[in-house]
Amino acid sequence: MRRFAWVIGAALPLVWTAPVLAEDVVIRIEAKRGAEAAAQTAAAWGAQFPDVVTFPAGSDWVAIALGPMPREAAAARLEQLKAEKKVPGDSFLSPAEGRELTRIGAADSPAAPADAAPATGSASTFPQGAETAATEPVVGDLAGEDAPAAEPVAEPAPAQFFLRLDSSPDRAKAEELLETWRQTLPEAGLWTLPNGRSAVAFGPMDEVTGKAWLRALRNAGAVPKDAFLSPGEDMGEIAIIGAKPELGAPPAEDAAPVPMPPLEQIQRALRWAGHYQGAIDGKDGPMTQKAIAEEIVRLRASPDTATAMAELIRRREAWRAEMGLTPLQDAHTGLMLPAPMDRLQFDRPERALSIYGPRDGSGAALILFSQPGGQQEMLDIAGLVTALGWVPAPERKVERGSVILDGRNQTHIGHAEGRVVDGRVQGFVLIWPISDPEDQVRLAAEISDNLSRFAPGAGEAQPETPAIAPAAQN
Repeated sequence: MRRFAWVIGAALPLVWTAPVLAEDVVIRIEAKRGAEAAAQTAAAWGAQFPDVVTFPAGSDWVAIALGPMPREAAAARLEQLKAEKKVPGDSFLSPAEGRELTRIGAADSPAAPADAAPATGSASTFPQGAETAATEPVVGDLAGEDAPAAEPVAEPAPAQFFLRLDSSPDRAKAEELLETWRQTLPEAGLWTLPNGRSAVAFGPMDEVTGKAWLRALRNAGAVPKDAFLSPGEDMGEIAIIGAKPELGAPPAEDAAPVPMPPLEQIQRALRWAGHYQGAIDGKDGPMTQKAIAEEIVRLRASPDTATAMAELIRRREAWRAEMGLTPLQDAHTGLMLPAPMDRLQFDRPERALSIYGPRDGSGAALILFSQPGGQQEMLDIAGLVTALGWVPAPERKVERGSVILDGRNQTHIGHAEGRVVDGRVQGFVLIWPISDPEDQVRLAAEISDNLSRFAPGAGEAQPETPAIAPAAQN
C-alpha cells in the first residue's frame, strides 16, 4: 500500500467545497495513482476513521486525508495517531482551504467542524477521537443479544523514508536542481522543508530498502557522497510532485547469497544493454565495474550486484528468444553468427559478399564479407558500404585492424564493422528499421561479440599438395 504524501489530481464522485476557516487543515495520510485505486484505499481508511476525505492536486494522483479541522486540534490528533501507529509515519498537515474535498461515505452533507457534536445516527459526524471509541464493545445488550464485536484495526505500514539529494534556500535554484536530477532519477520531487529550504528528494521507500539503494547509488556515482535518508515526517510539504520509484528489494538477511555470474557473461549482457564498450575478456577491470554500477541503477532489479547481473543475463536470454536469434553459418564467407532469421532471407552471393534481404517486409538486411587483405582492403570495403548507402552519412571510427561505421536516414539505421583477422578482412553490415533503435543496438552488439569463422569460404579452398611431386620437366 502506498504510504506517502505525494498527490496529483483525479476526480472522485460526491464532490463539494468544504466550508473551512483559514486555519483549517487536513491530515494527509496517503496517496494513490488513479481514481479507482484511491477510492478503494479511502474506503479501507473509512472503516477506521469517520472523517476521511480525498482531493485531487494534479495529473492522476489522489490524496487521502482526515479532516478538515483546526490546525491546533489536527496537530494534537496527528501526534496521537502516530504514537498509536494508526497512520503512516510520514503523515503530515496540509492546508484545507481551496481543496475540492470528497467525503467518503457522506454524499449529502459538508464536513462538520472537528469539535461539533455528533448527529444522531450519523457516522459521518463523529467528533474527534471517535475512531477509538467506536471500536470499543457496547456495554450491555440490545434486545437480549450480545453486542457486535469490534472490528480489528489494520496494521500500520512501515515508516517511509526519502533519499535527500540536494537542497537550496532559493526556490528557483531548487527547481533547476530538480530538473537536473530528473535526468538521472526521473521520479525525484521537490519538498519544502520545515526550515523553509527546498529539497530534492527521491522516494518513498522503507528504511532497509533505502539504505541498500543508497549504497548502490553511491557506488555508481549516481548520488553525491553526502546524500542521506530522511524520515518522511521530516520532509515538510511537497512542492513539485514526483513519483514513487520502483526499486527491487534487497536480499533478505537470512537468504543464501546469489552466486556471481561469470564475468564474461556479465560483459556480454552489459554490451547488449548498451552500457559497456570494453573487451569481452572476463577481466574485472574499471570499465566493467563502472558499467555494472551504472546498470544496477538503470535496471533497478536489486541493489545486490550478483542478483542484478543475474537478472540482466536472464533478460538478455529472453530477448534473444523473442528476437528468434539462431546460429547462422554462411558457407559463402565461412562466417558464423547469431541472426534473426525470421526477419531475413538469403538473397545472393556477390564476390566477397553474402547478402541477406528482408523477409516478409521486415525492413532488415544483413551483409557479410570476407576476403584476403589487411588495413587498406578493410578501408576499401568501408568505402563500398558507404557508397552503396548501406550506412548513410556514416560516423567512422578507424583503428589499426578495425573500422566501425554508424549512420541513419529517414528509413533505416546502418551499422558496419570490419576487422583484420589472420590476414583476412571480415565483418558485417546490419540494416535495421529506424522505428526500432533499441533492438538495432542490441542486435549489432550480439553479432559483433559472436562473429567468427567456422570454415573457409566458397572458392577459398586450396588444392591439396600431391603425395608424390611430379617429375621435373626438361
